[in-house]
This record gives sequence, structure tokens and C-alpha cells, in this order.
Amino acid sequence: MAPQQRRARSRRLTVVAAAVAAAVLASDPGFATSPGATAASAPAPTGTPAPTGTAAPTGTATPNPTATGTPGPVPTAGSGPAFGAYLDYGPLGVARMAQLSGWLGGSELRVGHTYLPGDRWSNIEGRPGFLDVWADWRAEKDDRMLVLNVPMLERNEEGVPDAEVRRLLRQGAAGRFDDHFRALAERLVEAGAPDTVLVLGWEMNGITYTHRCGPDPQAWKTYWKRIVTTMRAVPGQRFTFDFTPSRGRDAVPWTECYPGDDTVDVVGMDSYDQPSGISFDEQVTEPYGLQAHVDFARRHGKPVSYPEWGLFRNGDNPEYMRRMLAWMDEHKPLYNTVTDYCPHGVWQCAKNPRASEVYRAVLSGRTGGPATGPTATAPAPPATSGPTTAPTTAPSTSPTTGPAPRPTADCSPLYLGDWAEYWTGGKVCVRPNRWLRGF
Repeated sequence: MAPQQRRARSRRLTVVAAAVAAAVLASDPGFATSPGATAASAPAPTGTPAPTGTAAPTGTATPNPTATGTPGPVPTAGSGPAFGAYLDYGPLGVARMAQLSGWLGGSELRVGHTYLPGDRWSNIEGRPGFLDVWADWRAEKDDRMLVLNVPMLERNEEGVPDAEVRRLLRQGAAGRFDDHFRALAERLVEAGAPDTVLVLGWEMNGITYTHRCGPDPQAWKTYWKRIVTTMRAVPGQRFTFDFTPSRGRDAVPWTECYPGDDTVDVVGMDSYDQPSGISFDEQVTEPYGLQAHVDFARRHGKPVSYPEWGLFRNGDNPEYMRRMLAWMDEHKPLYNTVTDYCPHGVWQCAKNPRASEVYRAVLSGRTGGPATGPTATAPAPPATSGPTTAPTTAPSTSPTTGPAPRPTADCSPLYLGDWAEYWTGGKVCVRPNRWLRGF
């Protein structure tokens, strides 16, 4: 069945499911939707490393490309910095991009960013229906870019111990999980997104994820190479593979995890405003920090990217926002996507009005032309100081609701698919005591 036909059928089925769910909700008090579920309920990307390294990154490599296809999005002169935001992992993430663009005075959000759930292999393969809405958005304009974070192992946020991680990495390096990544590649090609930017095994230098590098860096690198080789072998693919550690040394120096130029297209970095009290200059100059990142990428002939960045430990910090935007304008990444939920964000988080004003002022009206952003300035006083008055211009478009809370203890979620949740306003859940009354 052709991709267009398959997607149309998938949408029809999920709309029917949504209608059924709505009918059930209206007739049975034992069912409910999670409160506030019309807003972002994404699996929030985690990882809060504190830079502690003392050594500068070392090592070079000679490019030796072996891809069977040309990577999709590539920076071109005059195209301007491609930017976007992580707004939600499902259909709401796509819908909110138009709202955010309106808030930014019509600025063109060329980058859509989402994550594959890392709970089980069936989701890492890209379950049917999940990828379609993002692929459709990507296909609407030639210069758009779809960025997809891909876990390398299931149970990715379940605190798997190092010994088990080491065993799994070695199994992956030996080819045990090849079929899962082949399936993902085939589904992306079939969905019409063969040029997706894949942020594979992100923040591998930390301790948060099961796909971390530290327990066995050599096995991790071999496993990465195997995944990339497997996905590049799928006919029609033009994937771009983005190697993205977190800023700073973290658990291991991220340079020890670099798998080699032949299987990396972009060198990214996730860079939040942390730890508490750190200045932006320190974020630039620390070992394995922002400067080390761009220097490393330059030596290896790779563009840079910033898949995750935003506010964090230093609160509503307009100086960080100003300096980070200036840094990206200076170093011209392939793309950047701010993490837009509290405490990191600027549009969906009302806790950061001063930084939000800076972000909006700098990016409002940008279309696709050359970057004309701010000029880097000397560090300002600590983030706790700053303007004594709130922004005078209210957002013209803002999210309609806050982030959705998790289901309560007496409400078990019933999965009906992303589109069903979109039309019902959130996850449908059933209260166990409603069923127990019948026994």
C-alpha cells in the first residue's frame, strides 16, 4: 500500500477511535481524560549534568564517508539559521508550531523536533501512526527539517545498572538489535521522511539514560556504527546522524564516545543554563564546553547543532538567553531547537518572562534570510538581578493551557493513539474502583 494511502487509512481509523472514546467519556463516569491534557504531556528529555572535567578534548579523525545516500538537510549560504522548538512529542507539537510562529511575528520555524519513546523496542521502531503527522509537516516545504531523537536501547529511563548497560551495549555491538533500527529506517522512508535528522543516543556522556556510553565506551561506539550502517543500507534513505552529548565533561568526556567521522554527520550539543551560579563565559570555556564543541566539530569537518537548550538552574536569566542566541548566530549551527516547557522554555513557560522577552525580540520576524541576531556582550550581573519591570508587550499568541500533569493514582491511562488523544483532549483513563464495583 502506498504511503499516502496508508496514512489516510491510519487517520481514518484513529479519528474513529477518538469518536468512540468521546462517546464512552460522555456515558460512563468511570472514564476521564487526564486534567489539562490538551497541552504538552511529552516524555520530557532529561539529564542535568554538572560540568566537572579538567581536561580539554583531544583527538582528530580523517573523514571517510560510507553512506549510501547523501544526508538530507545541509547548511547553505544565505539560508539563515534554521530554528524551532520542542513543543510536544505528538500531533500537538506540530499544531503548536504555527502558534509559536505567530507569537514570533510570523518567524518561520523550519525545524520540527520530537522524540521516540524509549520504553520498549516497538516504540523505538516508530509505531504506526506516530511518525506520519511529523512526516506530513516536513513534506509541506522543501526547506523544513525533521529532527528525531532515537534511543539506542529500550527501558531508556528506568535506572538500569551499569553492568546491565554494559551487557546490552555489547549485544548491540554484536548485532542483536539491528532489526529494530532497520524497521525504523523503513518506516521513516515509507512515511515520506527519508531525510530526517536522527539524534541517536543523545547525552550519552551522562548517567540518565540506559543508552549511556560510560559503562563501555568501545562497545557503545561499535554499536553506534552498527546502527548507522544498518539504517543507511535501507533503500531511499538520506538520513543525517547527529552525535549530541551534553555540555561539559559529565560522567565521561564526550570525546571518548565519538564513534568516528564515517558514521557522524553533525556534532551537536545539549546545553542548558546550569549548574547554579555559572556564567555564560564559563559555559563557553569549561572543559568539553561550548568552545571545545565548535573546535572539535571544526577539526572533524562537521557542522554543529543544538538539539536541546534553554533555561534551567539559574532561573529566568535574560543574559543567558541573549548570549546563547548570539553564540548560535555566530557559529551558525545546522539547526537549534529550544526546549519549550518549564523550567527551560520561553513560550509555554510563564515563569521566565524576562528571558522570554529577549527570545521574542531577537527572533521575531525571521524568515530564512541571513542571521541578523544579537551581538555577544560581556556577562551581566547574576541572573537574580536584571530589569525591575515586566515586559510591556503581551504575547499575541500563547498556549491555551499549561503542561499536562501525569494521570492520578486512581486513574489508569488507556492508550488509543496520538490522534485519538488529540481529539479527546488528552489521555483517556479508567478509574479502577469503577470496575471493581461490578465484582
